Amino acid sequence: MRLVGVLLASLLVQTTPAVPRAPYVATPLDVVDRMLTLARVDSRDVVYDLGCGDGRIVIAAAQKFGAKGVGVDIDPVRIAEANANAKRAGVENLVTFRVEDVLETDVSDATVVTLYMLSAINVKLRPILTRDLPKGSRIVSHNFAMGAWEPEHVDTFKDAAGATRTLYLWTIR
Repeated sequence: MRLVGVLLASLLVQTTPAVPRAPYVATPLDVVDRMLTLARVDSRDVVYDLGCGDGRIVIAAAQKFGAKGVGVDIDPVRIAEANANAKRAGVENLVTFRVEDVLETDVSDATVVTLYMLSAINVKLRPILTRDLPKGSRIVSHNFAMGAWEPEHVDTFKDAAGATRTLYLWTIR
């Protein structure tokens, strides 16, 4: 009986999702469009969305620009939702979604990285991104900067619902 309890506990640990690094808040679609435009996404890009939630950013990149995309989220429920959304949008051949921790994701083939994470996570991501992204890659963060790393462009605007939004853009040099 004790062995069954140990096996059950082990199974629960393996299937329980890790704690998200940021709360899930969907990026409004007009902000998604502005992020992709700011990053100058085109069909040659591979767009990674770290903390992708329902997949809307990489799906929009595929639909509007023909870009390939990879969405990463720690929550398997969000990844299932993202896969269903990609299929519904007809872009499942251009996008991939993975259950991974954003701080452990290999981003080396990305040309664009989008973020809607808290500043504390962005600061932890900065050394990973600056080390692993190819030169010329663009990073766009929604509402949260990366500590002392000065962005090359800051875009503050009102979204369609009237909320003030800020986008930050960096390019890997």
